[in-house]
Amino acid sequence: MPDGGSGQARDVAVFRHNLFRTSETFITQQARQLRRYHPIYLGRLRQGEAPAGAASHVLSDLGGLWAWPRICLQMLTRDPSSYLRLLAGWRPALIHAHFGVDGVYALPVAKRLGIPLVTTFHGFDATLSTIALLSSPAWANYPLFRGQLGRQGDLFLCASSFIRDRLLAIGFPEARTRLHYIGVDCAAIGPRDPAEETRTILHVARLVEVKGTRHLIGAFARVAQRFADVDLAIIGDGPLKAPLQSQARALGIGARVRFMGALPYAEVLDQMRKAAMLVLPSVRTSTGRVEGLGMVLLEAAATGVPAIASRIGGIPEGVIDNETGFLVPERDEAALAERIGALLEHRDMRLAMGAKGRALVEERFDLRRQTDLLEEHYDSLLVR
Repeated sequence: MPDGGSGQARDVAVFRHNLFRTSETFITQQARQLRRYHPIYLGRLRQGEAPAGAASHVLSDLGGLWAWPRICLQMLTRDPSSYLRLLAGWRPALIHAHFGVDGVYALPVAKRLGIPLVTTFHGFDATLSTIALLSSPAWANYPLFRGQLGRQGDLFLCASSFIRDRLLAIGFPEARTRLHYIGVDCAAIGPRDPAEETRTILHVARLVEVKGTRHLIGAFARVAQRFADVDLAIIGDGPLKAPLQSQARALGIGARVRFMGALPYAEVLDQMRKAAMLVLPSVRTSTGRVEGLGMVLLEAAATGVPAIASRIGGIPEGVIDNETGFLVPERDEAALAERIGALLEHRDMRLAMGAKGRALVEERFDLRRQTDLLEEHYDSLLVR
C-alpha cells in the first residue's frame, strides 16, 4: 500500500533500530491494532520475525560488503539517505519512532520527507544518565541531539505519567509531551480459569540490573524455607543470567529456580496463566535507569494474575497497592518475601486481586481503545 491514496489507510513508518525484539512485542501489537493507518516497519536490523504480511525495511537489506560500514556510518552521522533509499516507492504520512534514541535518528528522515514525527518514550530514554548514554556508541548521539528532537519533533508520547514528568524536567515542551499508555489487548488476553493456577512464582524480564532479579532470588530463598511446594520460574535472558544462576545455587535453591530463557510471546502468556503471582522487583540503577511502567505487569493483570513489584518509577500506575497486588520498597528482600508469602497463604486474596487487576486494565489500559486515541493523535498532526 505504497501510496495511501483516497479511501485507503495512510502509511505510517514505525521506526525502531532493532526491529521485532522478543522483549518489545508491544511495538508490533500497537501497530497491528491500527485501523485507519497501515504500518511499515523501518530500522537497522531485524532481531526477530516480522508480523505476517507486514512490510519491513532495514539497512541490512541494502546488503553487500558495505552493509555494516553503511550502518556504522549512519549511526555516526544520522544521514537519512539510506533510509530514504529504503522508502523509495513508499509515501508514509508520518513516522512513529519508539524510544527517544530512535527519535533523534528518525528526525532527519522526517524533515527530509516533510512529514510529522511522533516519538514514544518508554523508560531508559527518559531516565538514564547522560554519562551512561554517552558511554554507549549506539546511544551517544541521543544526548547530543535530544534538545533538537525536543524543539523539532511534532509529538512526544509517554508510556507513563512518570516518564512524562521526567521529560518535562529535562526541557521537553509541555504542550507536545503527552501521556499515552500503550496498553494490552484485553480481547486477545482473557482472564484465566482459577483452576489453571499452580504454585509457581513468575518473573518475566530481561536479566539486567534494573529488573531486580537478584533481589527476587534473595527473597525466594526466604520463601522456600516456609513453602516446600513452591518454585520460581524466570523467563528472559541477558548478561546477568550466569551470575543469577550462581546466586541461586549458592543459596541452596538452584533446583527450585527454573531459568527458562527467552520464550515466544504466546508461551510467556501460557506460563503466566499458570502462575500464582508475577513479581517484578525493579530497582533504580547506579546510572539512573528506572522502570517506565512494566508492560508485563499489565499482561499479568489482564490474565487475572496478581503482581508484586517495587514502588518505583511508573510501576504504581499499573499496580494498585493492596488492590491489584502489592508494592514494596526497592531492594527490600525481607518485605518482598513477606508479601510473596502473604499471597501464597491466601488463595482468596490472589483471586480477588487478580479480578481487580483485570478490571483495571479494561478501564485504563485496553490496547484497542488506546490505539484509537493514537490514531486521533496522528489525525491531529496531519490536519495541522
